[in-house]
Amino acid sequence: MQLIGMLDSPFVRRVAISLQLLGLPFEHHPVSVFRTFDQFLGINPVVKAPTLICDDGEVLMDSTLVLEYAEALSASVSGRSLVPSDLPGLQRSLRVTGLAMAACEKSVQIVYERELRPAEKLHQPWLVRVSGQLLAAYDALEAGFEKHPAVIASATIDQATLTTAVAWQFTQQMVPDTVPVARYPALAALSAAAEQLPEFAAAPHGAGTYRQPG
Repeated sequence: MQLIGMLDSPFVRRVAISLQLLGLPFEHHPVSVFRTFDQFLGINPVVKAPTLICDDGEVLMDSTLVLEYAEALSASVSGRSLVPSDLPGLQRSLRVTGLAMAACEKSVQIVYERELRPAEKLHQPWLVRVSGQLLAAYDALEAGFEKHPAVIASATIDQATLTTAVAWQFTQQMVPDTVPVARYPALAALSAAAEQLPEFAAAPHGAGTYRQPG
């Protein structure tokens, strides 16, 4: 399989980390939807990251859908799953993952507003609204992980915790002024522990390329 997209995207990075934890080998090609648009266009006409090229050449996109496929593939390869099978566990996992994905999306919106829109056309009311949504997502995540701390290890981390850690790292790299670390000690500790895992270290946030550990 081939994973297309930059690791400075939280959506690409969550897939790169998840594929490792699921025991699914892949090649990573850091093609940018901005700097190398034409190259990406030749891979996926929609130019959406992440894009996954399956072993049979089929092209998938959207991190949630790619990971749904990866979970099904893993069931027949390694048997590992990052999603709870029991209903209460699944419900909590989906809630936390949804909050983390919202944090990713709102962080990306702030980055786009600041970096892609001309300064004289910045819409401050929109930034205030999006920032409020971002903080609300992190407030809920902080309360949840403060009450139920996660066990951070390669063998135990689940998709909800993984996505939360990826979201937090992205936000702190890209819009740290919007989300103060001191307000979220549980999330800061979770992220620090997750970034030490080999699967996270092999796919660090940034413009680099995933390198298989070892």
